[in-house]
Amino acid sequence: MNVRKMRLNEAPAVHSSEDRDEYEKDYARLIQSPAFRRLQGKSQVFGAGSGDYYRTRLTHSLEVSQIAREVARRLAKNEPFLARREHPGLALDPEVVEIASLAHDIGHPPFGHKGEEVLNRHMLREFGQKFEGNAQNFRILMFLEKRAGSDSGLDLTAAVLLAVNKYPYCIDDEGRLKGVYRSEWEGIAHLRQLWGMPEGIATLEAQLMDLSDDIAYSTHDLEDGMRAGKIQMNRSFFEDDRVIRSLMTEIENDSTNRGMEWEGVDLYGMIKRVLSQYLEEWERIYEENGREASRARREIKARWVGRFASRVGLLDDPARGWKRVTFIRDGQRDLELLRTMEILKKLAWVTLIHDFRVQRLHKRSEVMIGRLWDSFKDYGSGRLIVPPDWLENYESNRGRWPWERLAADYLSGMTDAYAEKVYAEFFASRSGSIYERD
Repeated sequence: MNVRKMRLNEAPAVHSSEDRDEYEKDYARLIQSPAFRRLQGKSQVFGAGSGDYYRTRLTHSLEVSQIAREVARRLAKNEPFLARREHPGLALDPEVVEIASLAHDIGHPPFGHKGEEVLNRHMLREFGQKFEGNAQNFRILMFLEKRAGSDSGLDLTAAVLLAVNKYPYCIDDEGRLKGVYRSEWEGIAHLRQLWGMPEGIATLEAQLMDLSDDIAYSTHDLEDGMRAGKIQMNRSFFEDDRVIRSLMTEIENDSTNRGMEWEGVDLYGMIKRVLSQYLEEWERIYEENGREASRARREIKARWVGRFASRVGLLDDPARGWKRVTFIRDGQRDLELLRTMEILKKLAWVTLIHDFRVQRLHKRSEVMIGRLWDSFKDYGSGRLIVPPDWLENYESNRGRWPWERLAADYLSGMTDAYAEKVYAEFFASRSGSIYERD
């Protein structure tokens, strides 16, 4: 049995072509799913619908998948270790990484991270349950999405499911902030045990998907920030001490990047140097492109993507008895480049997310999600206002999922625009016809 291509709940191949590879079937199942299509209406940084030029969760996911697939293809050619297939978790199939990258944000709710934060706050405070976007990925892939002949989500292969699982933990265990809900963790843990995966270790494909996401975030979101005028490409902005201090605070307070060994680094000096080098490169590219800002933005983004992607490689990780996907220079982990990427990620964060106009949008979305949650959270009243197929889904799974989890599923599956539409139906004085189709 090929454990990479096995499926947890293999359903009959209803109208399925048998001449396709299993990963080709996974790709088709994912991109033709309603949950994937809805990513086009979910915020990346700017609200979906803010403008044709800005990224949504869908375009972001497509860009992550392109980076991940190309890096996987290069590594498969150049890393003899991968050809030996020593372990199912120590493989890098470009198709698997591509599919996982397309699916990596499928569980994010409307209104970006603010929507996730608000739903988690309400679920924890009122029901002692967590809501988290990565865990919600598996709710969708393993349960909520439906395909012909299956009641178990999209029935994706083990390789793809574990490639999406960058946080290989049960989120319901004490102290865990990210992971997989217990209801889906049982299946994921079974696959990991079957593969012989070390505890708490992600597959190479999950690691590459995660790093490709960071590459996209640190380059593409900056391009959107420049386009919106939030990141001003001049010395007064890039040398502003307030910007540098804000970046320092974000890095120092972020517990997820402790592995970059910031201790002993002159953080202020490094941030200042990275920003200065970035601006100098922009000035050269701007001149090379005839002082045309649009072309210059695309070019600087492309160069940084190429710079990061070309340095991705594999290293032994003796402390964990595994392999690590990371930036490499002269056979060693390139901490300098990893820290540079982190600084650019935080630059996008402090200039875009902390902008007062974006914060106003967040406040608005916080109010909307909160009031919608109050409308749907109780079974007695909520069952009267959810679509019939959702109520039917709940009734057929009584005992497996509490009502509040299904309410969170329903709200998190909304696009930004649909959440606004339902909110208007409930709380605006007038909102079109009740016969508009959902």
